[in-house]
This record gives sequence, structure tokens and C-alpha cells, in this order.
Amino acid sequence: MKKINIEERAEKARQLFHEGYNCAQSVVLAYCDCFNLDPSLAASISAPLGGGMGRLREVCGAVSGMFMVAGLYYKNDVPSDMEKRKLVYTSVQELAAKSRELNGSIICRELLGLDHKSDVPTPEARTEAYYKRRPCADYVASAARLVGEKLNEELNRS
Repeated sequence: MKKINIEERAEKARQLFHEGYNCAQSVVLAYCDCFNLDPSLAASISAPLGGGMGRLREVCGAVSGMFMVAGLYYKNDVPSDMEKRKLVYTSVQELAAKSRELNGSIICRELLGLDHKSDVPTPEARTEAYYKRRPCADYVASAARLVGEKLNEELNRS
């Protein structure tokens, strides 16, 4: 993998969100080419994580997408490889801490200022009004930026 152009990836994630992809999909799709991951598969496996996990308003989908990208990088596919698992979990905790520090939370409902724990499963129409009242595109760009920084740190160590 070559060095990541972080701002390019952040803007790509923002653009994908404005095209109608959910927050998790936008982050994963912004990086899927780095891992030779089919975009359709990337969109499908990250789709349930939008809206804070299926509009449950739990962990922010952009944050979950960021974690998925980290998982693609570290490739912890051998269940007995505890060192690799520790590396993955360490990166997740570091990314979560940075996201929390930057945005105040990693919980969807807190980021959106919602006073309820979950929403109906029907997604809202992506209208101009939707984009004006939702800061999600900024969180998507932030997550894409943070994971890009992490990937570049790792690439510089190699």
C-alpha cells in the first residue's frame, strides 16, 4: 500500500455521503480500493452500521467504518493470533479516543444531539434540509481523515 492522501480520502468520503451512502459506507468506500475490496461488497457489509448501527443511534457509523478500514489493514483473520488481535483492538481504542477528543463523542445520538435512544428503521430522505441539519458529512470526513492518518503512521513504520 502506498501513502494515503488524507484530504483526498476525506473529501471522497464526504462526497459519497452526499451521494446517499450512509456514514459507515462512505468511510469504507473511500478506502476500499486500497485493499482491492469490491465496492459493492464494501457497501453491503458496512450498510448495517449506518445511523449508529441500523438507526439505533449507538456507535457512530462513520466511526464503525473507520474501525472496519483498520481491520482491513491489520488483517486479523487467524483466530489464534492474539498478538494481531491485540494490535487491532489497540488501533480501535486509539482511533476511538482521537475521534472522541475531536468530536466530543463516538455515540451517534450524542453527536446529533438526539434525546431518544433509537429511531424507526426507515431512513430519512436525503434532502437539502437533511444535509443542513445533520453534521454527519463532517463526521464522515473526520473518520476518513483519522484512519488515513493511522494508516500513514503504520506505513511510515514499515
